[in-house]
Amino acid sequence: MLMQEHGEATVDTTATPAAKVQPKYRQIVESLRTSITTGQYRNGGRLPSEAELVRRFGVSRMTAVKAVQQLQQEGLLVRRAGSGTYAAELSRSLKPVFGLIIPDLGNTEIFEPICKGMTGSPSTAAGQGWSLAWGHSSTQTANKEFEAEQLCRQYIDQHVSGVFFAPLEFGPRRDAVNRRILKALKTARIPVVLLDRSAIEFPGCSEHDIVGLDNRRAGWMMTEHLLRTGARRLGFFAREGSAETVDDRIAGFRGALYAHDVPLRKGQVVRADPADIHAVDEALKREKFDALLCANDHTAARLMRTLHSLNIKIPQDLRIAGFDDVRYAELLPVPLTTLHQPCLQIGSAAIAAMLDRIANPTLPPRSILLNGHVVIRQSCGFDASVTTA
Repeated sequence: MLMQEHGEATVDTTATPAAKVQPKYRQIVESLRTSITTGQYRNGGRLPSEAELVRRFGVSRMTAVKAVQQLQQEGLLVRRAGSGTYAAELSRSLKPVFGLIIPDLGNTEIFEPICKGMTGSPSTAAGQGWSLAWGHSSTQTANKEFEAEQLCRQYIDQHVSGVFFAPLEFGPRRDAVNRRILKALKTARIPVVLLDRSAIEFPGCSEHDIVGLDNRRAGWMMTEHLLRTGARRLGFFAREGSAETVDDRIAGFRGALYAHDVPLRKGQVVRADPADIHAVDEALKREKFDALLCANDHTAARLMRTLHSLNIKIPQDLRIAGFDDVRYAELLPVPLTTLHQPCLQIGSAAIAAMLDRIANPTLPPRSILLNGHVVIRQSCGFDASVTTA
């Protein structure tokens, strides 16, 4: 059964993590968890009511409810309508709870269907009970970093069975925050499966399982498609500070150009804000691109707006393509050619990888990379009736 946890604690962005006082509901959670795990409340034993918790800890009723819901999500207690709250049977309490640390959930579209793929995994249908604890993340980069570390601490306190982590992208502190999160989870002996990206730049090797798209192959496929349209002065456009997945796509882009005897040039990879009209204009005048492959659909959509401001027509003057196949890709003024990510399958594979990791902790780290497929639309000026492998 899927149990969701939505943003447990209010974030104080003016305080440092070390200065945070433990929320009152966490005090109740820790006290009751200790009582349950030490046997004070035997299997099926009745726990204090919410009213009793309010009196004992001097908190509001909502705080007491929040604490009880947290322990219920962990599988340590059950609530019976009209009867009360009881310690769970042993078989129920042992069901794993997996935490999600996905700072871009709600902002980067691929993660929502990946999570949906987790909940619809064949592992669930096979009767292996587990639950997911969901965390909230804001849209501000500084808050994302803070909230990611806060969620990590919460999951460690909750003794979750494993964590799915999509490392932070962008922001000057992302690498340090990613390292701290992984170090804390390793110290707590909590298995980690990375989603979409590694936290270590190539050629470094992650010590965690990674599940995502085969980005190098994806970059190669999209580049070959643009070459088939007749483009010869291709460029790759990405934001500064992008995740290492973008570097893999660039490697595929360059590999395809080399394989097709297209000269490699220093200025082919443009790293800039796609909304920066001056940077975009300068790159186009310098390199005289006839096609741009963008790091993702979001970058492509923002670049399209900038190109419109520069009176550059798509695809007549410049072909554009992206990656991900987000929902709005076909709704843009010029529908976007892109590479579709198999997000549901990535989610299912991630759950399978986590269950394997728990069953066999000594397995070597694995990279489980899935293939996508090209979705042809008008932005590359190619006949949409023609398919690519």
